Amino acid sequence: MLSNSNLSIAVICSSNMNRSMEAHGFLAKKGFKVKSFGTGEKVKLPGTAIDKPNVYEFGRTYDDIYNDLVAKDKLYYTQNGLLHMLDRNRRIKKCPERFQDCKERFDIIVTVEERVYDQVIDFMESQEPTLNQPVHLINVDVQDNHEDATLGAFLICDLITMMSQSEDLDNDIDELLHDFEANRQRAVLHSVLFY
Repeated sequence: MLSNSNLSIAVICSSNMNRSMEAHGFLAKKGFKVKSFGTGEKVKLPGTAIDKPNVYEFGRTYDDIYNDLVAKDKLYYTQNGLLHMLDRNRRIKKCPERFQDCKERFDIIVTVEERVYDQVIDFMESQEPTLNQPVHLINVDVQDNHEDATLGAFLICDLITMMSQSEDLDNDIDELLHDFEANRQRAVLHSVLFY
């Protein structure tokens, strides 16, 4: 079922590579107005050794990152799924974006780990609210691997679908989140922040 919702949604992970992008692609296919972001200082991807990650600036295109990994070790990055992931990402948008650099406002922000949730709260609370416009920040924990990112995208889509059907989200949100937690056996975090 396609959404006719006007809700503006952001999905955020640390590097805007895996979990946020999987959910971004899935929600966009369902017709939601969605963007995705990372909150880290840099974009980090696993390297050929645990102590040698691939580190990139936000704003460097997914194409560039893909080509960089191909040049480093095409077989290795094909086998571990990174090239496939980057191929998906570049079909969705141009480059990873950092949430703290975004000027847009959202109705709902979904994070995929508590550390990212805390970073969003810290950032939003460091800004002077000028519009008194609420945003619902919700965290659904999703492990950072390809299988869980796919499962997480389904969970996030279920949650957003429930919220988009509400006549009065600000009033209904506690009950919706309670139902979601009970039905999906998933704990969520929720805060209301202001723009």
